[in-house]
Amino acid sequence: MMVDPTLAEMGKNLNEAMKILEDGGKASDPDADRRQFSRSSIPGPLQGDGQDVASILQLVQNLMHEDEEEDKPSHRMQNVGEQGHMALLGHSLAAYISVLDRERLRKLITRIASDTTLWLCRLFRYESGSAYYHEDDREGLLKVCRLVINTRYEDYSTEGYTVLNSRQPVIYQSATCRPGLGQHLCSQLALPLSSLCTVPCNTMFGSQHQMDIALLDKLIREDVETGKLPLLLIANAGTPGAGHTDKLGRLKELCEQYGMWLHIEGVNLATLALWEVSSPVTAATRSDSMTLTLGPWLGLPAVPAVTLYRHEDPALSLAAGLTSSQPVEKLRALPLWLSLQYLGHDGIVEKIRHAVELSQQLLEKLKTLASIKTSGVVSLSRIPPISGGSLRDLLGSLILSIVEDELNSPVVVFRFSQETSAESSGGSVEGYFAGEREVLDSLNRWLCEQLAQLVPASGVDIVELEDEGTCVRFTPLMTAAALGTQRCDVDLLVERLIELIPVLNCTLRLRLDFREEVYRHSALSYIEDLSWPGLGAVRYEPRVEELTDSKRKLEVEKINSELLVKLGDLDADLIFSTGLEFGPEKDCIFIGMATEDLDVAELVDTIAALGRDIEENGRLLENMTEVVRKGIQEAELQLQKDNQDKLMEEGVLRQIPLVGSVLNWFSPFQSTVKGRTFNLAAGSLDSTEPTYSMKAQTGGLVSPETPTSSAKRLPGQRLFRREGAGGSDSHSETSSVGQAEDFSRERFPQPTTPSPVQDEAVSVVPESPEIPQVPAEPEPTQEKGEVGTQEKERQPDGQDAPVEETGR
Repeated sequence: MMVDPTLAEMGKNLNEAMKILEDGGKASDPDADRRQFSRSSIPGPLQGDGQDVASILQLVQNLMHEDEEEDKPSHRMQNVGEQGHMALLGHSLAAYISVLDRERLRKLITRIASDTTLWLCRLFRYESGSAYYHEDDREGLLKVCRLVINTRYEDYSTEGYTVLNSRQPVIYQSATCRPGLGQHLCSQLALPLSSLCTVPCNTMFGSQHQMDIALLDKLIREDVETGKLPLLLIANAGTPGAGHTDKLGRLKELCEQYGMWLHIEGVNLATLALWEVSSPVTAATRSDSMTLTLGPWLGLPAVPAVTLYRHEDPALSLAAGLTSSQPVEKLRALPLWLSLQYLGHDGIVEKIRHAVELSQQLLEKLKTLASIKTSGVVSLSRIPPISGGSLRDLLGSLILSIVEDELNSPVVVFRFSQETSAESSGGSVEGYFAGEREVLDSLNRWLCEQLAQLVPASGVDIVELEDEGTCVRFTPLMTAAALGTQRCDVDLLVERLIELIPVLNCTLRLRLDFREEVYRHSALSYIEDLSWPGLGAVRYEPRVEELTDSKRKLEVEKINSELLVKLGDLDADLIFSTGLEFGPEKDCIFIGMATEDLDVAELVDTIAALGRDIEENGRLLENMTEVVRKGIQEAELQLQKDNQDKLMEEGVLRQIPLVGSVLNWFSPFQSTVKGRTFNLAAGSLDSTEPTYSMKAQTGGLVSPETPTSSAKRLPGQRLFRREGAGGSDSHSETSSVGQAEDFSRERFPQPTTPSPVQDEAVSVVPESPEIPQVPAEPEPTQEKGEVGTQEKERQPDGQDAPVEETGR
């Protein structure tokens, strides 16, 4: 079999490139070791002699990872697999094929385009369809709109947009469509925004994410009566948020009634490739067009999206841009053509089936969790009262069964919601406390972040829904193929969710207790921030009233900053922070999530006590500064007076350099001027006579540290935990005990009996004439006649007497 050498070399180079970019390895070129490009040595200007392939790939790898920090583990590039390599090879082949001669190029692209279109139409049950391949997933719908305009307005090709003035076209879309989709269409088609009609969703029966068909019918009739032309309807087979499917069969009948074009998009279209397809999604095969995003579904990188459509006029399709006369444009299907052949029919179906099974597995497990609500469940409270309770119950059961059948979607949306009544289910629970919706949204946002961090292979993300609020979304059809999600990852996700639910319940319950405890302290201010996922926020307010607004603001910022540092150093399970990065509240302390054994009263008392200590220490420092300033002024005055007294005693002759030295030698003079020492603690000037006579600093008795006792706490029990709730880590984390006891001693000083001093511990005390001293034998190491003394105190039998020693 003859092999094109260029194709063989292309495949080899692709393997080399993927090995370097994915594994971070070096090229197989033996000279590659000498060509190392660090981030700092990347050349700016273009090199004159050029570079080889290995060097360029190494340069690309450095550019890809230049923002990674050295101390953090490097994020490995996602392994796209063999099918991904085929898709990447398709782009290289497209560039190579484009240089072939025109006849060979035409035959090749015709075969590629026809094969790919036929495979996709059979795979997704879309008979007699054509395909348009595009990079932007909105581009297919845009071309379809142009096709419909050319079809409904016969003179559009010659008259242009002026023919639209006769009857204004109207495009209908659901309220749950992708944000900005309708505005993008109007912008590209040069239509006014009045040509876009957004249809609300159901409010009484069915899913709250499905288009209200009765209201749509009413809107279409009103537009027809006003002389407008209903042009196109955009429906969802899997809404972008909750993954719900509109009633496509009923919508198709409505479009046929008014001569409208029906376009369908959504992730649930992938299930058309399965043998068992739910009836709402099966109706999508009757639509006029639909957009498929095969890249995320099958884990294929850089493959185009596909819009399948039915139209009999090739000239109008060419005018709308759905087909092209340029052969190179048709090569967009090449990566998809290669990937589909590599996977095969069974491989494609297996990937989609695996994703659907993951969703069903998670949904079944979520139904057993009381505090977790899944989207789409209809509440009986939304059913209007009917005379006769049994009839109402029967109708409710019927609606629930229908909705559950229609909402068989591979997208799972759930949220944490604390129940307060037996009949409540579905959306958020109102009436538990003011602002509960915002608090639950913040907690669910924290829950999704934790799950995504703990189980990254799950691919969960945050979704904002109009009725339910902030929810966690699991979309394996969009993420499983790329992340390699398996059933064990779903089990791990549920395990982590079960571990986090008690934390959410405790935090939600203790938020009220935390607020009440803060109100009990006059020095603390409770900060109402409903967007914070935690116990809440608090600010310490200084008690000084005479401060100006600017000084008070600086004082609040300083105290709360120091308080945050001290709280962070405590041995506690809580997280203290400055809150959200762009949050509205500043200069306050935010407390994170709580557990069942949290002692809220002790936590708030600790915050108040630490803040009070910081404030008092700041005042003491300010007072000491004033004392030192006054002491320095007094010392300067005293020094001037002492110098004058010394001059008067010594006389003028002793001040002359030569004469004074001779005079002092013949007749030494003993000055009566005493030295002074400044006592910082007392803020007073003292005489230095005791210092020189006793050879020791005598600024007063050194007060020993006040003995304190630790608060009653179990061994190993961390701060802010109630007794008996230390857990299994109470005996393992011994280092936390010392820190907790130190903090307890700072807060609760209690007098205790002084313990005996060790033999080697000595303290310097001043020698006073009133205290008799017992002379001791001179030590051999003492020089110049300086002899130390020891004072012994009476001690009980069997104990060594502590020694207080004076000397240098």
